[in-house]
Amino acid sequence: MIVDDTGKVPIKMWLDTIEDGALRQARNLARLPFVHKWIAVMPDCHSGYGMPIGGVMATYDVIIPNAVGVDIGCGVIAARTSIHSVDVARLRQVVASVQDRIPVGFTHQKVAQKWNGFDDAPDIPIIRQELDSARRQLGTLGGGNHFIEVQLGSDGFVWLMIHSGSRNLGLKVANVYHKKAQALCARWGSDLPDKDLSFLPMDTPEGKEYFDAMSFCLRFAQANRECMMERLSECLHGATGAVITDKVNIHHNYAAFEHHYGKNVLVHRKGATKASAGQRGIVPGSMGTASYITVGLGNPESFESCSHGAGRAMGRKEAIRVLSLSDEQKKLGGIVHGMNAMGKLDEAPGAYKNIDAVMQSQKDLVRIVVALKPLASVKG
Repeated sequence: MIVDDTGKVPIKMWLDTIEDGALRQARNLARLPFVHKWIAVMPDCHSGYGMPIGGVMATYDVIIPNAVGVDIGCGVIAARTSIHSVDVARLRQVVASVQDRIPVGFTHQKVAQKWNGFDDAPDIPIIRQELDSARRQLGTLGGGNHFIEVQLGSDGFVWLMIHSGSRNLGLKVANVYHKKAQALCARWGSDLPDKDLSFLPMDTPEGKEYFDAMSFCLRFAQANRECMMERLSECLHGATGAVITDKVNIHHNYAAFEHHYGKNVLVHRKGATKASAGQRGIVPGSMGTASYITVGLGNPESFESCSHGAGRAMGRKEAIRVLSLSDEQKKLGGIVHGMNAMGKLDEAPGAYKNIDAVMQSQKDLVRIVVALKPLASVKG
């Protein structure tokens, strides 16, 4: 662990090196007056908006929309199946079925989807405005680093994994309340190191509204992953007869009230997951590398948190500019994938940090239970 003591509170970092932009953002967090104890930085850390991805921060009665992120509730679901192997022909059949049944990128469902959560959506303007659109976003993957994978576990079983979030609903909520936070902080003359860290006190109507809207987005994101997993499992069942025997569903962009070091605080995890003692988690790698099912060790210094994945080693444009398509395709040898053009190098393995190095750096945060080797990967 590296400790930086340049701010009002320390920064504790579970890594060997950190990019300048991410360190600058972490130092900005450490200057905020309402931070509890210290800032925790996970080994997958890289620059974000205001707060670095892989950052964990506990605050006193204050919530920062950009410390949750624009994809509220983004997370991962993993499911163990009943089968021990699947051949390439059936993998291709599964991928074709997935591409037919699960919309990716900007594509939405053709008809509204059913979910009981829509019936008790909070009476908040931006939520009500987006409900009709959200009904057609349920069960869709999105783009960027979101993925669907079929994997082979070190436990001898085939696993399924999906990484996705709250789609456009979460983005709209994040943007609306970040603007509200900026306006309030400007009105109060708040001395912020970065306007992207504009905050909402929880005793204000805006703070309470954002927390309720965020909470609804978390539920929606979790339901979105469950919906896709149901369809993915149907695709696998159709090709192999497999059924799901176990499942984990977690999110890594959220804020929650918790108790740490004798205080009730609001813990922001942006690109970080909860890792309390005995809690099961998921740490996905990049396309072509291992992912892991983990158990948390409850380390108090990280506010019982761990990384949410491998973390980017370079930006998307840089990856497309400098990586070799042929070299990256070689890294995917034996995996059914769709990385067949230069424009898709932004999600190549070389664009990400070494997942095994990330896991080594956080061995006091989580314990690996199952290692998952990718067999087929579908990207948004």
